[in-house]
Amino acid sequence: MTVSRVFIIIGILLVVVGLVWPWLSRIGFGHLPGDIIIRRRNFSVYFPITTSIIVSLVLSILFWLFRK
Repeated sequence: MTVSRVFIIIGILLVVVGLVWPWLSRIGFGHLPGDIIIRRRNFSVYFPITTSIIVSLVLSILFWLFRK
């Protein structure tokens, strides 16, 4: 697979995730237990640790399936 195809696939995946994200946030994806939120008066910081782990697992499984 060439580098240009990889970039095209990554771009398509990002567009799909961007289109599906409003529905995922309605069911609570992105604010799971284990995600760290720090809120102060002037700022807030969000560390989506659990969400990142789940996304990483799903992508790893998908890449493993497509490689076979």
